[in-house]
Amino acid sequence: MATVLMSLGFAVLCVVFIVITKHFLNSLQNLPPCPFPSLPIIGHLHLIMGKPLHRALSKISDRHGPILLLHFGFRKVVHVSSPELAEEIYVKNDVVFANRPRLLAGKILGSNYTNLIWSPHGDHWKNLQKISAVEILSSYRIQTLSSVRSEEARLLIRRLMKESKSNDQTVDVGSAFFEFTMNATMKMISGKRFYGEEVEDSEEARTFREVVKETIEVGLASKLGDFLPLVGWIDGSEKKLVELKRKRDKLMQSLIDQNRETEINDKLMTYDTKLKRTMIQVLLSLQGGDPIYYSDEFIMDILLALLAGGADTSAATTQWALALLLNNPQVLKKAQAEMDNHVGMNRLISESDLAQLPYLHSIILETLRLYPVGPLAMPRASSADCIVGGYRIPRGTMLFVNIWAIHHDPNIWAEPNRFMPERFEGLGGTRDGFKFMPFGSGRRGCPGGSLAMRMAGLTLGSIIQCFEWERTGEEMVDMTEGPGLLLPRAHPLIAKCKPRPTIANLLSHV
Repeated sequence: MATVLMSLGFAVLCVVFIVITKHFLNSLQNLPPCPFPSLPIIGHLHLIMGKPLHRALSKISDRHGPILLLHFGFRKVVHVSSPELAEEIYVKNDVVFANRPRLLAGKILGSNYTNLIWSPHGDHWKNLQKISAVEILSSYRIQTLSSVRSEEARLLIRRLMKESKSNDQTVDVGSAFFEFTMNATMKMISGKRFYGEEVEDSEEARTFREVVKETIEVGLASKLGDFLPLVGWIDGSEKKLVELKRKRDKLMQSLIDQNRETEINDKLMTYDTKLKRTMIQVLLSLQGGDPIYYSDEFIMDILLALLAGGADTSAATTQWALALLLNNPQVLKKAQAEMDNHVGMNRLISESDLAQLPYLHSIILETLRLYPVGPLAMPRASSADCIVGGYRIPRGTMLFVNIWAIHHDPNIWAEPNRFMPERFEGLGGTRDGFKFMPFGSGRRGCPGGSLAMRMAGLTLGSIIQCFEWERTGEEMVDMTEGPGLLLPRAHPLIAKCKPRPTIANLLSHV
């Protein structure tokens, strides 16, 4: 018995020695502050388990400072939560932090780290970025597809009218916004809708909805396997990702083949026809010049990155915005007054009106401040040793910039937890340094931010113009955040709406 106790005591002493030695070595190497203790094998994972990651990391920063070195399993992680440090990263060290960490999702869903989201910084990524910016997400291309978004906005209004009449004015806002965004995005990508009564029984639409559902479930699932590989093998997450990629690629290949059949030679296209080309057709025209590089898989990866990064962004932002308006009816009335003054009662809002609706724009910006869709900027990895905040960051360190923490810092924002769109009035949507960056920053910032803002503006503007909104009861709307990296709501948003009397005549013709 004594021998066993001595062995246990020796083991404990060894663990304590390792923990303490590791802590002091950080100081000797001029590494960022490292919360004590970092446990063997799991490191600091015990500090974030069971909590939203952005909030858990923000709480640790409150105690230890705006730059931290953490150990998540076998990975070194640097966490940054101040605009000054964010500027150092996104300006001074942007190239050093232009890579992504090697995570399981990037290996499988990112086609072995070759798509726009996961590709390492280099010539291939630069070409992907250029094609996205010039061919897919340019102001010109986004504008040419505005009619698609306008038509989907009409269908959204029609759906809300029908649903409110049949359910005592109660509507499932979350579902309506999500399906609007997915339909608008996929119509721009492929020319097809996948949600709604007319496609309810379509086998292709059912497959698409199943793939989307599984993708969301993967996004909500634990990512422990990225830090403790054995966990990923035991919980079957890798197998699930492989099966999801198989289904997703099969569906996208079918859409590419359908668009290839309808694609017309550029020389025979009229100007009007070119304007109506889907994103797939635009990329297929590049394939004609270099079919080896611009393969179907290449096209698939670009479009899936756009779908993953943009569709849920707009839907989540609009849902959070309406929830905030329901809890702040005076802001809703002010937005409706602006809408009535500029747009009037005789036509629906269009995207061309958005620039003339500064208060609506401020509502969206304030929503993104309070509930940034990516509360932690997409993780990056250092490709070389560098200095941030006076500390040495080793090569291969994973980086999290906590956008949520910066957006809620009381030293930057007065009453940071209060919904106050007026704080953005007169700023014209500028980022004000690195205090506000809902779409990240630097060369790996979100390329679809402009499109997401347009879709959120059109959606929110349409429902503000057309409907009176109320909470379903006297209690305030629950603003609890759900799990996942994209800051979803914990509970679907249900609200009451009815057509505004002043615009009833217009709505009768929608």
